[in-house]
Amino acid sequence: MKRLIDRLQPLQKELRFRLQEIQGTVWFRKTKAWVTKPRNRVQKLWISYAVVLFFAWFYFATAEYNLFNLFGASPTLDKIQNPKIDRASELYTADGVLMGRYYKENRTPITYNQISPNLINALIATEDIRFFDHSGIDPTGIISALWESLRGDARGASTLSQQLAKNLHKTRQKGSAGFLYKIPGLKTLAIKTKEWLTAVKIERIYTKEEILTSYLNTVDFGSNAYGINTAAKTFFNTSPDKLTIPQAALLTGILKAPTYYSPVLNPERALRRRNTVLAQMARYNYITEAQRDQLSKGTLALNYHPEANQDGPDEYYRTAMNTFLNQWCEQNGYDLYADGLKVYATIDSRFQKLAEEAVTEQMKEMQRRFDQHWSGQNPWVDENDQEIPGFLQMVARRTDVYKQLEKKYRGQPDSIEKALNTPRKMTVFSYKGPKEVEMSLMDSLEYYKRFLHTGLMTMDPFTGHVKAWVGGIDYDFFKFDHVKQSKRQAGSAFKPFVYTAAIDNGWSPCDRIKDYRVTINYVENGEAKAWTPRNADWVYSGRDMTLRHALGRSINTVTAQLTEKVGPANVVKYARTMGISSPLKAVPSVGLGSNDVSVYEMVGAYSPFVNEGIWNEPIFIMRIEDSKGNIVHQFTPRHKRVLRPETAWLMQYMLKGGIEEPGGTSQNLWSFDVFGNGNEFACKTGTTSNHSDGWFMGMTKDLVTGVWVGGDDRSIHFRTSSLGEGSKTALPIYGRYMEKVYAEKALGITKGPFPKPSVKIRKSYYCPTPRPQVETLPSVDSLQINTEEAFETLDNLF
Repeated sequence: MKRLIDRLQPLQKELRFRLQEIQGTVWFRKTKAWVTKPRNRVQKLWISYAVVLFFAWFYFATAEYNLFNLFGASPTLDKIQNPKIDRASELYTADGVLMGRYYKENRTPITYNQISPNLINALIATEDIRFFDHSGIDPTGIISALWESLRGDARGASTLSQQLAKNLHKTRQKGSAGFLYKIPGLKTLAIKTKEWLTAVKIERIYTKEEILTSYLNTVDFGSNAYGINTAAKTFFNTSPDKLTIPQAALLTGILKAPTYYSPVLNPERALRRRNTVLAQMARYNYITEAQRDQLSKGTLALNYHPEANQDGPDEYYRTAMNTFLNQWCEQNGYDLYADGLKVYATIDSRFQKLAEEAVTEQMKEMQRRFDQHWSGQNPWVDENDQEIPGFLQMVARRTDVYKQLEKKYRGQPDSIEKALNTPRKMTVFSYKGPKEVEMSLMDSLEYYKRFLHTGLMTMDPFTGHVKAWVGGIDYDFFKFDHVKQSKRQAGSAFKPFVYTAAIDNGWSPCDRIKDYRVTINYVENGEAKAWTPRNADWVYSGRDMTLRHALGRSINTVTAQLTEKVGPANVVKYARTMGISSPLKAVPSVGLGSNDVSVYEMVGAYSPFVNEGIWNEPIFIMRIEDSKGNIVHQFTPRHKRVLRPETAWLMQYMLKGGIEEPGGTSQNLWSFDVFGNGNEFACKTGTTSNHSDGWFMGMTKDLVTGVWVGGDDRSIHFRTSSLGEGSKTALPIYGRYMEKVYAEKALGITKGPFPKPSVKIRKSYYCPTPRPQVETLPSVDSLQINTEEAFETLDNLF
């Protein structure tokens, strides 16, 4: 108020000066005489009326033109004639393919003729019975509302035109607030004044039918249903022109408070509110009393189909992107579902298609082998390969369905059991396509638990751009993402962090450690423990072997000894520095992958081996543009040097040993058409205890890719190495995928060797392991190819 008085003082002085000038004129003396002359009652009333009109005009003029910013800005005629319409944001791949859109309501326009008369009648009877008689402001309604408020029954008096002004032109938003909004008691008056003025403008420009249509197209019905078109589909799976009387009454009733009267969240309140609307319709003769009584006895009869606020294929990468985009928009003041943004992802639709094809083709074959392997038996077993009793019941208790049944049948276990075991029609996943079956919930749980799952991610190590992201076998049936959301033990795929710590601290690929049975004593949480690692084939050769050979063959005893020498804490430190953010326990087994990590982390952490020691954080959004094409934000990955170039190159050379060293665990890659032109791979397999997890990490001169395969639970797995190792589960997916990538010439990914080191390599590294006789090759990760042909190809390569 003080600021207002300060602003008025100069105007007061000017008016006083002008008044003194006027007082000296003849006109003023005559006017003063006329005003002060005694008047009769009628004349006094006319003068009072004129004064009231003047002050009313001045008040509304002040509001209309926002003098002294008292009321805040009001929508202009131009804005009312051309209201801002929410625009869908679009998501594009790196190669320009539209992946999908984000929106609040369907952009398909709806006309007055497409709206059921039942809805119009219900709306008029409940919200604005004199709608067709007033011009935006209903004086009778205002007086009635004031009278009822004095009697203690507060109610609104806003016309539909005023509500449209509020909904469409945001008259109550913070950006349109004026000085009076800060004064208790005057804020409501200021808001109402602006809505009255806007409503009058709306009435001058649009017909009553257009106002009704615009109102129903913009209003919020809750449950993410914006506009009557979306609401009719959401709550009744019908179109607006086919709404029945009770359906129209329910939708009209929701408008008063969409959450409070939600038929989904609060069905009892919604039912009472619907019946109130029916009573209003009967009161104003839109329906008869008999109809009201009959219809009020009916149920809500919902056919609930919530409409997603996005379209396009539902994929695993979309889930990660949606989370990221919503957070970014919230932090930067944008509305993803209304501002018409253009979002460009790093995902390349061509890479993505090839990855999805490879996953489907290979997982279909692997599932066939898995079903054959467990034919007639349940695959959920303990460490001794004995079926876990009550496994399905334990899993069922963890589901949301079971928790809902517990609430519904509190203290009635028999009813819960019956509900779980009652067959019903459902659609289930199969590799031949969705299948219609009749199953109980327990049957479906047993059916789904037999499936193997996978995750694959490809990244450009030089830019951090994620090129392909396949989080599972079918998003429609399995929502859990096995790229970023899932975390599983990495097994031997984690070993490179041990060797990196060693190479970066004085060791060389040619240094040797003996492969023999060793027991490592250590203390964990104050408790003395002993750990004896074993090799995957239970064989200890007793040979001194180079670090490169030990890594290529994935010898556990050598890795365990090396971990002890460099220190488990140092291994954790390097893994952290290279991008692993999951919790890691610094214990002797850390190097054998005893901690849970994600495919997303592992792919990022392997990238420094290809990028001369520089880590780039994997990113999946490149840039965001506004609706006019201006770049709003250009995303660049966090990057840092994590290894010396020499260490990175030596580790790259070490990881080529999985293919080049005799008995290397990655030699199954030779069975795929991915070699030629001197093409090189640096890679690592990984397998956890009981073959619960199979991993393959593959690097070329252009790309880093990670693949994981396993059951939904760790107890679901193959029982033999010949079927369950990472070289037999995850590697074939990678091999098939890279075949497709190299065959797609338009991608620009070519075969060829890794670049030569950019720095001088001071450590000795070339120390080839003598090739043993074929019959003495270890059985671990046994090859599914002709070994002599592999060695002959190696000789040709070098």
